[in-house]
Amino acid sequence: MRFLWDLDGTIFDTYPIALESFNMIYQDLNGSSVDKEKLLPMLKRSSKEAFVYFKIPVALQKKFKQINHERLEKFSKPFRGVKEILSDAKVNVMVTHRAKQSTKQSLEKWGLLQYFDEIVSPDDDGFLRKPDIGAYQYLYDTYKIDWAVGDRALDLIPAKAVGMKTCAFQNCEIEADLHVSEYNHLFMKDLETIK
Repeated sequence: MRFLWDLDGTIFDTYPIALESFNMIYQDLNGSSVDKEKLLPMLKRSSKEAFVYFKIPVALQKKFKQINHERLEKFSKPFRGVKEILSDAKVNVMVTHRAKQSTKQSLEKWGLLQYFDEIVSPDDDGFLRKPDIGAYQYLYDTYKIDWAVGDRALDLIPAKAVGMKTCAFQNCEIEADLHVSEYNHLFMKDLETIK
């Protein structure tokens, strides 16, 4: 199979880190911890939504992005089973909002870079950011991608628009052809059942 992947929240388990990073800036502002049960669904949609809801000023938004970036590079780990899926795939490509250099360093650190045929970072490669379809159309046309795997709607909306099947990872609240909560031996079989 030929896959288009998202990175953070799909290949790397980044939400625990993002929750802690957000909590750090929230505590700076309010002196108390953030309600993580309210925060997580917002972060899965957009950090901007969380900033508005929790009334985070622009200066602290920038601080969150800096802290979170540093902590993601240092502490994020791939989800269990994803390496086996990547190694079994015929093609793996990626569209990520993370900078290309940071993406490659994280993948290399965990022995995953070798499985990727191409990585597109819109900010580095001249495409508009997701959910724009430009990067997806390019990769779909170039590699004849079958499936897009992502954890947020903005990962899957452009995939569907260009003709890919979609797999939502750990998010049953978004529209997708298939929803999975883990990467295991049934993952490829489940994908094969979807026509």
